[in-house]
Amino acid sequence: MRKGIVFDVSNITSRDIGSEDISLDLIKTGMFVAFYTGFIEAEGYGSKTYFAEHPQLSNRLIDLLLYKEISIIGVDFAGVRRGAEHTPKDQYCADRGVFIIENLCNLKEILADKSAAEFEANTYPIKYSGMTGLPCRVVAKL
Repeated sequence: MRKGIVFDVSNITSRDIGSEDISLDLIKTGMFVAFYTGFIEAEGYGSKTYFAEHPQLSNRLIDLLLYKEISIIGVDFAGVRRGAEHTPKDQYCADRGVFIIENLCNLKEILADKSAAEFEANTYPIKYSGMTGLPCRVVAKL
């Protein structure tokens, strides 16, 4: 359980999501920081496009989040970076104590038409055999 914040970055479509797109001053140490793009709802999970053409966070934004000592980055798409950068960036964050949760759903419900909204984030690991990554269930308390 930790404090969380979700940012609406659904208007960013033709470039990486950057630090200029959010209010960094709202982010506190230890937070779960999520990004709502609407991509999972628009594209649907599992298509080639979903995995190859999803939004991504800029490397600078990721570094700034790490500098702020957050605990989790959550996204409603397939990864903070695409293609060959995906796994190394996940490991880069993990090496610094920050985990990435991908494919989040219902982030728009937390926002309730705001550009950013705080919530209580609860994450629960799920044990599946033969899967990659570390599956978990995320529950937001508003």
